[in-house]
Amino acid sequence: MTAKSPYLVGLTGSIGMGKSETAKLFARLGIAVHDADAAVHALYEQGGAAVDKIAAAFPGSVKDGSVDRAALARLLQDDEAGFQRLETIVHPLVAERERAFVEEAAALGADIVVLDIPLLYETGKDARMDAVVVVSAPAELQRARVLSRGGMTEERLEQILTRQMSDAEKRAKAHFVVETDKGLEHAFEQVKAIVEELRRRAREKAHA
Repeated sequence: MTAKSPYLVGLTGSIGMGKSETAKLFARLGIAVHDADAAVHALYEQGGAAVDKIAAAFPGSVKDGSVDRAALARLLQDDEAGFQRLETIVHPLVAERERAFVEEAAALGADIVVLDIPLLYETGKDARMDAVVVVSAPAELQRARVLSRGGMTEERLEQILTRQMSDAEKRAKAHFVVETDKGLEHAFEQVKAIVEELRRRAREKAHA
């Protein structure tokens, strides 16, 4: 007997909004969560499926058998079409891992699967989700969080933000929004309420 497809939930949000912490809150409630960023890290590590392809497309970006993210970022700064080339390499590999994760979760009986995808709307992946949760915080808090990270500069932050849909647009498109400016427990209460509603929708879909 084929496992039923879980209710697919896209989790997204601009840089510095608290998406990674919010993903952990879903996991705390027993929800299967796939992290696209972690998948990319694995693909960039020694022996990762993206290493040779990135080395060929961006000479000087690979050191000691793994992708040097800082070197790659420097190369991309001077290469307008570089992001598109990089996405052409990485996105299909991440999608493959996502598919395998969903299939495994379905086989284990998961009713909901959360796919943590930073560029969900920008890559059109929202179209295959049953629901989307956007993580959000005020712009000044977002900026302060990001600039407190090691190696981050105003220039690099601006470069990242130009590739991301605005927070206002994401909020307008979302089915659910998690606000992360009032602490972790406040965010957790929101996530609990969202999971309750997602479970209700998942049951409806299963019986449709």
